[in-house]
Amino acid sequence: MNALTDGIASLLDIQVLIGMIMGLGLGFLVGAFPGITATMAVALASGFTLTLEPVQGLAVLLTIYVAANFGDRVPAILVNTPGTPASIATTLDGYPMAKQGRAGLALTISAIVSAIGILASLVVFAAAAIPIATIARDYFKSPELFALVVFGLTVMISISSKSILKGVLAGLFGLALGTVGVFPATGDQRLTFGSLDLWEGFNFIAVIIGLFGIAELFDQLLTHHKSKIRPISSLGRWWPNKAELKQIRRPLGVSGLVGLGVGLIPAAGGDIAGLIGWDRAKRISKHPEEFGKGSIEGITASDTASSATLGGSLTTTMALGVPGDSVMAIMIGSMMIWGIAPGPDLFTRRPDLVVSITGIMLIATVLSLGLSLVRMKGMVKLLDLPHHYLWSAILIFCIIGTYATTNSLYTVGTMMVFGVIGVLMKRTGFPAGPVVLGLLLGPLAEENLARTLTILPTKPFIDVISPITIALLLLSLLSLVLPIIRRHRQARAERSTTLAEALLDRDAAQARTPDDAPSASKK
Repeated sequence: MNALTDGIASLLDIQVLIGMIMGLGLGFLVGAFPGITATMAVALASGFTLTLEPVQGLAVLLTIYVAANFGDRVPAILVNTPGTPASIATTLDGYPMAKQGRAGLALTISAIVSAIGILASLVVFAAAAIPIATIARDYFKSPELFALVVFGLTVMISISSKSILKGVLAGLFGLALGTVGVFPATGDQRLTFGSLDLWEGFNFIAVIIGLFGIAELFDQLLTHHKSKIRPISSLGRWWPNKAELKQIRRPLGVSGLVGLGVGLIPAAGGDIAGLIGWDRAKRISKHPEEFGKGSIEGITASDTASSATLGGSLTTTMALGVPGDSVMAIMIGSMMIWGIAPGPDLFTRRPDLVVSITGIMLIATVLSLGLSLVRMKGMVKLLDLPHHYLWSAILIFCIIGTYATTNSLYTVGTMMVFGVIGVLMKRTGFPAGPVVLGLLLGPLAEENLARTLTILPTKPFIDVISPITIALLLLSLLSLVLPIIRRHRQARAERSTTLAEALLDRDAAQARTPDDAPSASKK
């Protein structure tokens, strides 16, 4: 009871409320500008929040996370361009609705079902986080924790990259970055090359701002062209009628369950959940032919599923210490800098913080819904703003935010170097997510592996390596192998289809030849 009252009381701090308002505005702006992801915004803001108290800083970061989930639907519906990857499936029916003069209705339904998805996921967090943390605390020792980190890393590798090899190489690069500095177990310097600045390893904030902020900025500067799709300005009516509200019930339930399930999988994000939810809703719909052509059921399914992943991602992050997505990876890094280690022990050491986090997410969802339901015709004008204003502001904030973490130009230089590395990775198809996860969790994996290897000679193998460890390592292997098998089968099926079509074309051409020959001779 004391934890509950303390957690709620911390939310009444005026600085927490100010932080949430700032996060709300920044999250909506980030979501509304295509290409500026929530990960990038949270990475940028984390540099400014390190001087704040944990609850105050989390209020800013978590509110950006939630608000971006609402703001990114705006360009997806009005411009057919996802504001963040989570709104990819929104374009399938949102933009067709906008072209039919129902943009306002699409925006309203999107906001309502997104709020329902997030609130439902928070119920899952409140119900499942403590049992999961209890199981992890009782059964997860060093071998299990090492296997869990490996599982989280392999899942992110398999999901975030079209090429498993590139994903693995990116993860190994992140693990290598995590070894730089002084090894706590022995005090030995590793890969510091005599530089005092590398004694504590690479600055986490500089790395993530470089990979997600500066890299995205450089990439947009290189690929920008003046011609762009004009946002649809005819918004039409805003509020759904009773028949339309009844129509969204079934896809809301089905895709909500999909989002809740996908959210609990480490490293799986809203983009995957949105597409799966849209597909499942189409399968059970009475009018599947309307999907992709401006279906209310379609936009309901995609936005409910993608939003419902937030609570699941929060659950795996806080209960297990394994990031649910790239935003949560940055959140873990910030919490560690504040001296807070997410994981099973968090619920016993800081239960008030867990209550505060839940309250922040709840309030942020309600505020984001209220802001989304305001008839803001300024959204259309916002999408028409020249990009160079945004780029200048991002660059300035990236430099200031990074410098503020250490008051050192070396950190700013590190950020710029990783910005260049990030844009090269982006251009060559290497994902940045596994790099961040490897840098963040590499030391944790190394520490638990070292403990496991120390214990193994003193005890029987079966007493040290539990079935949970073996199961997690097998799942890690399957998460890498199954995508390769699936892609191989798809490629083989495509080759077979292409060959069959070629044979049909040849047979059809041969069948036409006798009829065409006389006419050709007459000519």
